[in-house]
Amino acid sequence: MTEVWFYHMQSQPLAKVLPSLVVKTLAKPWKAVIQTSSEARLAALDDLLWTFSDVSFVPHGRAGDGDSASQPVYLTMENDVPNGAEARFFVDSVNAAPALAPGTGHSYARGIILFDGNDPDELSAARTQWKVLKGAGHAVTYWQQNTGGGWDKKA
Repeated sequence: MTEVWFYHMQSQPLAKVLPSLVVKTLAKPWKAVIQTSSEARLAALDDLLWTFSDVSFVPHGRAGDGDSASQPVYLTMENDVPNGAEARFFVDSVNAAPALAPGTGHSYARGIILFDGNDPDELSAARTQWKVLKGAGHAVTYWQQNTGGGWDKKA
């Protein structure tokens, strides 16, 4: 089963947190998929990964960009995984269970669920996902953001 890490963002938004976690993932060196729920968010993440830093960027692509299999990071709204990624990020309360379920034809070393702890709907969705994924046999870990922007392992 996939190891699933929940990241409870409190002091920094997704635009600050996601790029740093993706950079750490690529340093493993793993490939990644980032799954979101809307075309608007997909476009915003596409822009973000090119511009989040003045000195670096995250190489990535999405459907239609061509050669999806060679992308270090693939952005999607579907359960696809054309790049053979070892890590899959879920944002905007995307249901992680279908992509992480056994029998999908692909398994991940790690699933990463990022949620805004200041948004009651995202917090509720994360709690539900925790129960579902833990019940399905995934090893779940909970990280809470501290006031300095670092992460404290809580469970």
